[in-house]
Amino acid sequence: MKVGQIPAKADTQKQADFLEQELKPRIEEAKQGKRQLLFMDASHFVLAIFIGYLWSFSRIFVKSPSGRQRYSVLGALNAITLELVTVTTDAYINARSVIELLDKLADKYKGQLITVVLDNARYQRCKPVMDHAAEIGIELLFLPSYSPNLNLIERLWKYVKNQCLYCRYYETLSSFKAAINDCLTDLETKSAIKSLMTLKFQALRNAS
Repeated sequence: MKVGQIPAKADTQKQADFLEQELKPRIEEAKQGKRQLLFMDASHFVLAIFIGYLWSFSRIFVKSPSGRQRYSVLGALNAITLELVTVTTDAYINARSVIELLDKLADKYKGQLITVVLDNARYQRCKPVMDHAAEIGIELLFLPSYSPNLNLIERLWKYVKNQCLYCRYYETLSSFKAAINDCLTDLETKSAIKSLMTLKFQALRNAS
């Protein structure tokens, strides 16, 4: 029997209701070209050593960068085209970052219905962001709490970490950022991404 993990505080009934009543209807409209559906989230990539699995009969020393430099990427992934729009920073993502990304989406999809699916991070679910979204005509669709399984872009961050972080050494922050940016470029042409980004979402059940 395969054992999986679900967030301890996840409300599986709320997730199921959200999937059926909110997300699936918007997915169908996006497939029909009636709206642009995007999934938003931030990932904070830290320039540090992330070791995979290694068996050895002798001690092995692995190079590790010094300090805790980071590269933060706030992204919005188009559910249909897999185009990615980003705001990046070497510091922290905040409400201004979210507003900047919303403006980019409004400009890119001018005149179209836009829905952005996102979690309940404080810098996203705050009055300045919600007011600005309403002002520029973007619908913010907030996920139920503890529902990363319903946010498509979470799969992308996992892919990037596997490709760029684990068992990799970068001497400089610039080379680290370049590797991540390259991984995030032209997602719609990468077969590995296409197989990950299906619009099938796992319906969680309570652990027994």
